[in-house]
Amino acid sequence: MPIIVNLDIMLEKRNIKSNELAEIVGITTANLSILKTGKAKAIRFSTLEAICKALDCQPADILGYIED
Repeated sequence: MPIIVNLDIMLEKRNIKSNELAEIVGITTANLSILKTGKAKAIRFSTLEAICKALDCQPADILGYIED
């Protein structure tokens, strides 16, 4: 899949653990893990917005595109 998820990089930059972010955003740690590993098929804009707000970043800081 050409969409890559850099959520782990942003978590490290902001010094926030996955379980803390999941609690702030209001999703389960399992769902956050699925997103973090790139196994998610979709993400709601409201979830993306909450993640960006919690990490003080832009969607492009979390999601990227690489051609196959």
